[in-house]
Amino acid sequence: MSVENNTNSFGGGFASPPIDAAHGFRAAMNAMARPGTIQAITGAVPPAGISAAAGTLLLTLCDPETGVYLAPDADSVALREWLAFHTGAPIVSADAADFALGSWAALMPLDQYRIGTAEYPDRSTTLIVEMADFGTANASLSGPGIKDVATLALPDAAACLAACQGNAMLYPLGVDFFFTSGSELAALPRSTKISAKD
Repeated sequence: MSVENNTNSFGGGFASPPIDAAHGFRAAMNAMARPGTIQAITGAVPPAGISAAAGTLLLTLCDPETGVYLAPDADSVALREWLAFHTGAPIVSADAADFALGSWAALMPLDQYRIGTAEYPDRSTTLIVEMADFGTANASLSGPGIKDVATLALPDAAACLAACQGNAMLYPLGVDFFFTSGSELAALPRSTKISAKD
């Protein structure tokens, strides 16, 4: 988690919004294009309870047309006010969310989120999963954007692995994931095949 947190709902935003948002967007897209790689992402100082990486993602990707679901362990008055001031993004229920934020356990079950439709597979939810750290890799990844095999540390390994495997079977439908910790993130798009690391 972020060591430094903001205590003012009106502070902690991007110092230079166009530049910081561009850097955040590049990090997010690089992570999605290269599943399993750890990307540095900074720029926001969010309220206590969420990482700088998650806060920067929210400021980069959210606007007044973007619904955000806050899982119980991430939800707070301070975060709601911070998001409202800096992005205008409405707080919505899980089944209406474009983005959902929280720990793995608090964000479950996956079937409460939108997975897109045959006509519009992009109308799905992206989960921002907060982690204590990117520790020892416990999953092997393959698929688009991965030369041979990539690895990633997943939270709640067995449950997360099973849920992500089920999600990948829905492709081209399904949800996408960002995993965040401190000032780092990694991504797991629905197109990625995942298995337990040997």
